[in-house]
Amino acid sequence: MVYSDHHRSISILMLPWLGHGHISPFLELAKKLTDRRDFHILICSTPVNLSCIKPKLPQKYSHCIEFVELHLPHDELPPHYHTTNGLPPHLMPTLKKAFDMSSDNFSQILSTLKPDLLIYDFLQPWAPSLASSHNIPAVEFFTTSAAVISFYVHHLKNPNVLFPYPSIYLRDYETKKFSSVLESSANGIKDVERALLCSDRSRKIILVKTSGEIESKYIDSLSKLMEKKIVPVGSLVQDPMDQKVDEESSIIKWLNERERASVVFVSFGSEYFLSKEEIQEIALGLELSQVSFIWVIRFPKEEKSTRVEDVLPKGFGERVGERGMIVEDWAPQAKILKHSSVRGFVSHCGWSSVLESIKFGVPIIAMPMQLDQPLNAKLVEEVGVGVEVIRTGGGGSLRREEVAKVIRDVVEKIGEGVRIKALELSDKMKKKEDEEMDGVAEELMQICTTTRESTSTDF
Repeated sequence: MVYSDHHRSISILMLPWLGHGHISPFLELAKKLTDRRDFHILICSTPVNLSCIKPKLPQKYSHCIEFVELHLPHDELPPHYHTTNGLPPHLMPTLKKAFDMSSDNFSQILSTLKPDLLIYDFLQPWAPSLASSHNIPAVEFFTTSAAVISFYVHHLKNPNVLFPYPSIYLRDYETKKFSSVLESSANGIKDVERALLCSDRSRKIILVKTSGEIESKYIDSLSKLMEKKIVPVGSLVQDPMDQKVDEESSIIKWLNERERASVVFVSFGSEYFLSKEEIQEIALGLELSQVSFIWVIRFPKEEKSTRVEDVLPKGFGERVGERGMIVEDWAPQAKILKHSSVRGFVSHCGWSSVLESIKFGVPIIAMPMQLDQPLNAKLVEEVGVGVEVIRTGGGGSLRREEVAKVIRDVVEKIGEGVRIKALELSDKMKKKEDEEMDGVAEELMQICTTTRESTSTDF
């Protein structure tokens, strides 16, 4: 089929939520779309976010993917906090409020750029409404798993009915956190209300960052719950080659010196900050395991004076010696996971991290902390690509002995089997994802061309 409108390319404006875990999938989706069709894509976010994302764009995309700055009012929140990356948790409602208050600026962007389509995230129901007022169709893009979205929507629409898939569930201590997520709000609007409005305002379809190879039944479930077609876009894992890291960096050198399949990579994402108690228990678990590790530790931006050695157990560095490497703030996750010395990934089970682990065949040692992570951890176990660290007590505290046990089991016993399972799944997903992405491009083209045709007949 040939698409043409005086040979003009289709212009798509993307508006992700202000977290790196959301912006990166939007960028990967943009790259995949421009590989397949004559799309011109504009990614809109705050200057502080764009300064981090621009280096991730290979030169070959510079003619078809551009960046548009969205300026948030900053009476209550300075510009360096216009991102979830490093944002102190107590400022999250303030960031959401500032994002809402940027709607006038976003309306001006729509008016100036006049895109053919808006692709937006789950927390800004004002975005599709503004697009509609400019006669621009809008489609929602979820960067979380279909299982998680289905679980949430089912709970909201059928609060007294058990979720029909028993392997996806919450333990008692996780239910408390789940309830707090449902109650969280900003600017007088609950997050769940925002999410439902966003889905309701999506034109005909909803895009989800997943693959039918791992979530087919949850995609079907979500479609029934939403009464819309759910279109999987694949895993959208960044190519490690796009991560500009010196091969002679201390991280890569350290990994090169380790034996094959002997190291665990430990990271909890860019938006969760471990408490001192959690850091100490994980550290002691790593020490007990006797397994080599590389661990990324982050602190909120407001805690610049905090030193890693102040939060680790006394004498920890001396006891583990060369067996462990601590990295502050950031590490090239995809490159590390792809390295032959890495056997396991101690992960919070953010959805992007789960999909990266599957792609590179690295078994997951699941330690979910918040939001969608506990449910993602159950999905990890269901598809056979990882093992969750079981917690104790009513509060769900980590125990060093259990941390050490699961790490040892993955590295010394079950790791090879899980790795093979993950690689088999990765191969199936890769074969299906080309087909899925072609379907995504086709759906978006149809929405855009239908809108163009209906608009042209109005004159």
